[in-house]
Amino acid sequence: MVEYEKWFREGSEYSIYDAEKKLIRCEICERRCVLAPGFKGICGNHMNIDGKLYNIAYGLLSALEVRPIEIKPLFHYYPNSLALTFSGWGCNFRCPWCQNYHLSWRKPEPRLSIHLEPSDLVREALRLGVHGLCASFNEPTIHYEYLLDVGWMAKDKLYLTMVTNGYMTVKALKKLLEAGYTGYSIDIKGCPETYRRFLGADPYIVFRNARMIIDHGGHVEMIYLVVTKANDWDECIDWVIDKHLEYLGEDAPLHINRYYPANKYYESSTSYEKLFKAYREAVKAGIKYVYLGNILEQEYQDTKCPRCGRRLIVRRSYRVVEWRLTRDNRCPYCGYRINIYGEYVEDRDKT
Repeated sequence: MVEYEKWFREGSEYSIYDAEKKLIRCEICERRCVLAPGFKGICGNHMNIDGKLYNIAYGLLSALEVRPIEIKPLFHYYPNSLALTFSGWGCNFRCPWCQNYHLSWRKPEPRLSIHLEPSDLVREALRLGVHGLCASFNEPTIHYEYLLDVGWMAKDKLYLTMVTNGYMTVKALKKLLEAGYTGYSIDIKGCPETYRRFLGADPYIVFRNARMIIDHGGHVEMIYLVVTKANDWDECIDWVIDKHLEYLGEDAPLHINRYYPANKYYESSTSYEKLFKAYREAVKAGIKYVYLGNILEQEYQDTKCPRCGRRLIVRRSYRVVEWRLTRDNRCPYCGYRINIYGEYVEDRDKT
């Protein structure tokens, strides 16, 4: 019997590709890497060991900190709450403009990691008195097995959410939903040309998964980082807006964020002209909740009533500073119901 490290855990989401050669296909994300014995997938976290799929970084965390839910950004999910945010190492995408490349472009490193079993992570969240757990900073599905175990331990005690590129398989996503993950901040990297040129991926899969989450009672907010010369031309912006409405509908929030040079991408920051044009087009098309991020003008983080236009939720520095909704999340002026998932958490300093 081979003794594996304590952070090696056998996975279940794989199929036999060639039994004689012990080739397997990982079925956690839509990359569906085919692995020979001793080889890892593109994420760097899953490996073929003697014809079986193993997560070789189970419980190895690269960061752990308490953060406001609005910073994810999730503006309509348990507003003003706090989440214990955790991350691993690696990613199944290689976005050249990645802001967290120091985590997502690195292989798992035990000597640099915080090692926490799922029970330890849940216990720490409860000790800190936060409202939920959030997998973020790098792509969460790289430690898929860990997420499931955390979910089943925490689902009746804490909310569960993740910041993701949305590229998991239907089977994997279904199990995440069953484990209690109800909130998803999903990056849409651009139109098909963006995915083809920079990622070798398919954006329709992202929208498919976002729709599936909504259909299963979860909450989705889409994040569109407008990157200079990667996804900022008119046709690309229009495609993102059109597919958002087609797949998710007018009630799903869309965050349009400004890009700044990072990692291996050095084009200039998104022009305000491009950013505000995308914002105007999204509003004009009928998306009810459109926000602008990564800019100084914080009023674009506020929620207005889609019917009467009154300012109902004021956010500053990723915290809710004014909440004007009724107890059933309606506009107090015209009665329009605002799309909110979970309860608003009032600041403890105000109570």
